[in-house]
Parts: sequence; structure tokens; C-alpha cells
Amino acid sequence: MNEITGQLSAKGLRLAFVVSRFNSIFTEQLLKGARDAALRHGAEEADLTAVRVPGANEIPLAAAKLARSGRVDAVIALGAVIDGATDHAMLINTSVARALAQIGLETGVPVLNGIVCAHNLDQAIERSGSKAGNKGFDTVVAAIEAVNVLRQL
Repeated sequence: MNEITGQLSAKGLRLAFVVSRFNSIFTEQLLKGARDAALRHGAEEADLTAVRVPGANEIPLAAAKLARSGRVDAVIALGAVIDGATDHAMLINTSVARALAQIGLETGVPVLNGIVCAHNLDQAIERSGSKAGNKGFDTVVAAIEAVNVLRQL
């Protein structure tokens, strides 16, 4: 049986991070984790691009433009959406997740969802660099593997 697996080498990869400014106390930590993962796996600082957008809802449009540009190998979405008293967070999380998946399917460029979807502040803190790890770091590792798998197909 032939088996294709992705290597965890970011050497030569051009990665773009689309980062929500809303809830920046969390998104800045996600970006730090994402940058750290990329550099630890061999990416060069010059091959990393951070694009700031107002909120999570604006991430897909910037991600689509980047994915279609031919200038990046993967796009990583970073944001933090925390539940409130209404269904607003659920609506944002659902629509953004669907849009990001669709962009990847349409462009063939991995577009990974590193948006923290939390029920409360404690969960957001945990997923942005404390005891539950850093979703930005984890998402970049997945992006590196995805790019390397797709290059073999």
C-alpha cells in the first residue's frame, strides 16, 4: 500500500495569518503561537505575513484574497469568538468556518481555522496559550502538514 504523509517542515513555506483585532487580548497570543510554530518548523520570518482585520466575520474575505493571490502556500485564520447572551457567536462561528472550508476547496490552498470558539473567558484564555495550549500554534502545525501532503498528490 502506498501511503502519503505530510512532513512537519516549514522550510520554504509562505504562510499568511489573518488575525482579528476584536478580542486582541486573545488573538495576539494566538499570533505569537502561530509565529513560534512556523519558525520552530523551519519557516523564515520573511515568508510570514500577518493581515489584520476588524473581526472574525472579516477573516474569510481576506483569506480568499490571499489564497487566490498565488503568493502563499497556506492561510491560517486567527480569531476569538466568545459566547454572549444571544446566538450571535454561534452564527459567526458557523458562517466563518463554512466560508474558510469553501475557500480552501475552491483554491486548492490550505485555509485552516484557528479561531477560538469559547463559551466563556476562561475557555478563551485556556486555548490562547495557557493550560489547553495555543490554538494558533496547533493550527500552523496542521497547515504545514497539509501543505506537504498536498504537494505529494
